Amino acid sequence: MARKKKGRDISGWLVVDKPAGISSAAVVNKAKWAFDANKAGHAGTLDPDATGVLAIAFGEATKTVPYITDALKAYRFTIRLGQATNTDDGEGEVIAESDLRPDDDAIRAALPGFVGDIMQVPPKFSAVKIDGERAYKLARAGDDPAIEARPLYVDALDFIERPDADHVVLELVCGKGGYVRSIARDLGRLLGCQGHVADLRRIWSGPFEAEDGISFDLLDQLAKSTDLDQYLLPLETGLADLPELRCTVEAASKMRNGNPGMVLNAGGVEYGDEAWASLNGQAVAIGIYRSGELHPGRVFVG
Repeated sequence: MARKKKGRDISGWLVVDKPAGISSAAVVNKAKWAFDANKAGHAGTLDPDATGVLAIAFGEATKTVPYITDALKAYRFTIRLGQATNTDDGEGEVIAESDLRPDDDAIRAALPGFVGDIMQVPPKFSAVKIDGERAYKLARAGDDPAIEARPLYVDALDFIERPDADHVVLELVCGKGGYVRSIARDLGRLLGCQGHVADLRRIWSGPFEAEDGISFDLLDQLAKSTDLDQYLLPLETGLADLPELRCTVEAASKMRNGNPGMVLNAGGVEYGDEAWASLNGQAVAIGIYRSGELHPGRVFVG
């Protein structure tokens, strides 16, 4: 007999406005403990020094994590011009310096080269795997890991402000797998002045906004209290980018057993599209739409 998991059987999303100085895993562990939840995961790791949206899924909502991970995300970040570091952020050792400080026009003119479908080399201090080993572990051991460039979709890269000659603030909207540190590094090289990330904040991720997130301190203060439940968002929030198809009780029962079920297509969903079926607003399954039916790939406990 399988051992029953400890904790509450809750489902939904929690948006935490992560503070600097703590890992994403530590925030997830705190949230899981605070809610006394039996299952939790997150969509999109933030570096320890980064702040902003960390979307945490509980229970059945963990099945929707891939749709948040794949969604567009926005970052506001500050580049320190004139210095490159081995980590591409302020925590690393300075490995190159320059007295050159490009003007605002030069910076603006360089940004379009980082928009669209680009190739990006992740930082050497990152979690990408090289022959089964994390790059940051190799780098910490003194190795110089060769990391291949990876495709990245960048929707926008905008100039926000220039606080002083040594710093510029930009805003990036990109797809899955983007490294802001790489953008700062590569832009600094292109401009001939070197650069690294001095400050980084994820301002939104898919449907989740940093300004709507609970602070880490408040999460800790309300831990184990029912007052915390008001911050839990429905698991359906994670499906905002997928079309919704309504179904009947009978169809819901079929889909929850892994079988195709009839759905109401009000228009716009074509044969072969991915969608989710709902019953009275609650998610039943995610699957592929074919000829009036949804063929489930993921099902939710009713």
